[in-house]
Amino acid sequence: MDLDVEAVKARLESLKAEHRDLDEAIARLTDQVPANNLGLQRLKKRKLAIKDLVAKLENSLLPDIIA
Repeated sequence: MDLDVEAVKARLESLKAEHRDLDEAIARLTDQVPANNLGLQRLKKRKLAIKDLVAKLENSLLPDIIA
């Protein structure tokens, strides 16, 4: 089970790094004139998908608590 947890943590770190990279790419694209709206939209969509996946993986690491 520890191997699974470590794999999830490694995947989380990888996704967070990709999320930061996308953030930087989006910032660079918004500074360009003329703006590449299609590319910007795709990057934002990918960034949102990564954010959702990170949240899902972080929730999977939390133990189930029976209230």
